[in-house]
Amino acid sequence: MSRPVLIVPGLHGSGAGHWQHWWQRDQRDAVLVEQADWSNPDERHWSAVLERAILARPGSLIVAHSLGAILVAKLARSRAASLIAGALLVAPADINRTSVRHQRTYEFGAMPQDVLPFPSIVVASHDDPYMPYGKLETLAQAWGSRLHDLGNVGHINVQSGFGRWVDGYQLASRVEHQLH
Repeated sequence: MSRPVLIVPGLHGSGAGHWQHWWQRDQRDAVLVEQADWSNPDERHWSAVLERAILARPGSLIVAHSLGAILVAKLARSRAASLIAGALLVAPADINRTSVRHQRTYEFGAMPQDVLPFPSIVVASHDDPYMPYGKLETLAQAWGSRLHDLGNVGHINVQSGFGRWVDGYQLASRVEHQLH
């Protein structure tokens, strides 16, 4: 990738062996956005950390997974959104479904519905336990994002067999090509 990359993990920081951590090592100009508390997401705090990262690296491509993808979509109306070159939003997680799966309530507000002011691709799985495919189709359309369907591949994480995930680099390159 020719642009700086901001990697935005989801709940628990996406864990060891996750493709995002591989990408951080593989991409010379990639930075992982570190949250103070990966296990207790707080929309206000997580948004502030992400906005600071975007302000420090304007023009970056964002590569986000799960709850991190929802966080990026929530920035649509923020000042920082105009500084985002584009985004690859992989397996966005439904906030309510995530709360049910983890038997707790996460302070992350409502699902974002605003059109994203930057090019984006949403990567989807038909059997993602964190987001029904039909709901993700609707969200991608609301966000103005292109939808890329990977079929039945789970949550696109280590547990569903994704390690380095080099095929994802092609999707990130597609987002970059939308900028030209």
